[in-house]
Amino acid sequence: MSNSSVKTQGRKNKEEELLSLIIDSIQDIKAKNIVLIDLSKIPEAPAKYFIICEGESSTQVKSIASNAARRVKTESDQKANHIEGQLGARWVLVDFFDIVLHVFDKPTRHYYDLENLWSDGKITEFQNL
Repeated sequence: MSNSSVKTQGRKNKEEELLSLIIDSIQDIKAKNIVLIDLSKIPEAPAKYFIICEGESSTQVKSIASNAARRVKTESDQKANHIEGQLGARWVLVDFFDIVLHVFDKPTRHYYDLENLWSDGKITEFQNL
């Protein structure tokens, strides 16, 4: 196995671990309708992955995003690059570079419909816990 393929495999494993950690952290706070969109094969995509979910109140939306950022920082060697939208908490975006977490309230999620906008990506849905 070449050195570059070992590095690529290592990055892939780290991405998968980070995706799992983020999914677990948002499930902790009872995020609903969780969707993972793999955008890695779309050249113009702003990230490799989008994780989209919703909360039932502005307090829950903020808590979901905060828990993800906190757990990633404490349980991995990464931290969020940027967090947007916490003031209004209708749509909070947590940027982990190659992975972007979008936490919506239900009406805002329906309005922006990111799943449809990025439907060229591979979509994986997670059961509500």
